[in-house]
This record gives sequence, structure tokens and C-alpha cells, in this order.
Amino acid sequence: MGQKVKEWTVLSMLEWATDYFEEKNIPDPRHSIEWLLAEILNIKRLDLYLKFDRPLSPAELDELRPLVKRRADHEPLQYIIGYSDFMNARISVNPDVLIPRIETEQLVEIILEDHQEKQKELSVLDIGTGSGCIPIALKIERPSWQVSGIDISEDALDTARQNAAQNDAEINFQKGDILSPESIASPSQLHIIVSNPPYITPEEKETLEPQVRNYEPRGALFTEDMNKLYGQIIQFSQEHLSPKGVLYLELHERYAQQIQQLFDQSTWRTTLQKDYDQKERFLIARPT
Repeated sequence: MGQKVKEWTVLSMLEWATDYFEEKNIPDPRHSIEWLLAEILNIKRLDLYLKFDRPLSPAELDELRPLVKRRADHEPLQYIIGYSDFMNARISVNPDVLIPRIETEQLVEIILEDHQEKQKELSVLDIGTGSGCIPIALKIERPSWQVSGIDISEDALDTARQNAAQNDAEINFQKGDILSPESIASPSQLHIIVSNPPYITPEEKETLEPQVRNYEPRGALFTEDMNKLYGQIIQFSQEHLSPKGVLYLELHERYAQQIQQLFDQSTWRTTLQKDYDQKERFLIARPT
């Protein structure tokens, strides 16, 4: 904050930091400083616009400076402030877990829309749970469901358990690797299996924003063999889904039809569904 200002106010900080972030090619520069400043002042972002003339104290500026620097280095906002809101839950995030996306919120919405009977007891498994955002959001909306999540990363599971506790959601998180299905302790009759697995190819790394490729966990982003990964999920689901169960997958839009072709059409009914940007993002599969 090298600009010489007689007195920093909310408005002057918003304007200066927006320009600064634009120079650094930070996505959504205005949103970035709004979020950081609201966090420092402990107010809602919209309330900043009711406090344009409010002076920032030296202590607040001292707290804000390192956060602005971190964001200027392309560190994700959610890692800087330590959380992300996901549907009805506050999800703590750190570099051990992927930051929840709006597309994954839509995946949860699809599941809830398909299963509206709130008192029905269903068993659910999330494969590659990461922060636990999917099972936590489901459990909050459907308390009668028995919800579990697996992940290959112990650090991610620690974060998921903390998130479940702070959202008062009773979920069974266990270590498990879908590429070694014998490592997964799961009932044979699951009603719902859901997964948002790594689906970016290594060749696409340089096309990603720096805030993604340089900060988010590689193991949650990239897959060396997409067909093998989804094929294992399909095989596991064949063995563990109940006859009326449903498999829900989040996909890379470029490979959605390729993944759909991995399903044996004689044993599965599959549909692709688009996300809010009209990209083929979700696959819903039911045993025939």
C-alpha cells in the first residue's frame, strides 16, 4: 500500500486495491478486496457500501496488508480467510483440500431434488470427499441419511472431520482408495454413490489460473488416467449399489461423453446433465 493517502477509508482502499489487483492480473479484483476488507472489519460485504467514509485504523491496516499481498501472489481467497460457504454449510479449507465449486453445489442440488423424502433412510457414500462439503451438505438437508466419505489423503480427512464437527453433521469419514477398492469398508447395498474425482489432465495444467494450479492440491485436481479412475468408480458401484441405487458423477465437460461410454448400456441407464454454464458436467447412472 505504497500510495500516500492522508487517511485510508473503506472507499479509498476498495479503489486502490482493485487497481492493484488488476495490475497483478488477479481474477475478480473488486470482489477480492471486498472479501478481504469485510473479513478484517467483521461485516458483510454489502455493508461495505454503507461505510464508504469509515476510516481504517492502523491496526486494521496492519492486519489487511499481508492478506492483500497474499492475494496479489494469486493465493485463493478461500485459503487466505480459511473457509468457503457451500450451500448451507461453512466449510473450512486449506491447501490439503480442493476449494468447493458452484458446480459441486449443483451436484448436491440434483441429488436432493431426486430424493425429496426427508424421512427416508438412505445410505450414501462420497468417493474422494476432500473437505467433506458434499456429505456435510447432504446430511444437513437429510438428517435421516447414513452418510460416509472416503479419501486417500489423511490430511483431507482431518479437515473433513473438523468440518463435520463444526457443522454438527454426523458423518463417517474413512481412508480409502478407489483404485484399491479392497481398502474401502462399505456396505454392499448403498442407495447413493457420489463422486467429484480429479478430472483435469496434466496437459491442461498451464491453462489453469495460477490460483488453482499453484495452490490447490495436485492430487485433487489431476488424473493420469481418467478412464481408469472412472472405470473403477463404475465397477465399485456395480458391486455396492442397491438395485434401485443411483450413481452421481461430476465430470470434465470435454470428456463427459467419453466417460458415459464406459458404462455398459445393458446394465446401466445413464444421462448427462448440464451445469449453469450449459456445459455437460454431471452424469447420473442407474442400474437397469
